[in-house]
Amino acid sequence: QVQLVESGGGLVQAGGSLRLSCAASGIIFSLNAMGWYRQFPGKQRELVATISSGGSRNYADSVKGRFTISRDNAKNTVYLQMNSLKPEDTAVYYCRLDRSAYWGQGTQVTVSS
Repeated sequence: QVQLVESGGGLVQAGGSLRLSCAASGIIFSLNAMGWYRQFPGKQRELVATISSGGSRNYADSVKGRFTISRDNAKNTVYLQMNSLKPEDTAVYYCRLDRSAYWGQGTQVTVSS
């Protein structure tokens, strides 16, 4: 049974940083690409960043240079380091086993101005 559990969301002031974590179980983590997505109220989920099994990274233009996705295969965990946060980054952030139907439960990130 695949499980993805996010943590690390919260409230931060503009310009601040947060690190999201997503712990995976039920998969051979090292062989899978992982992704972070976010959802604004009333909108569909959108891609934030992905990381392949080999470590190749892909970012949405809106977060390039501010967010960094990484993975620790020994811990079955993928991270999203978010720096220079803006109020428009406020959303629910989801971890996903990339290109699959498996999603985490989501974690709220709120950036105050």
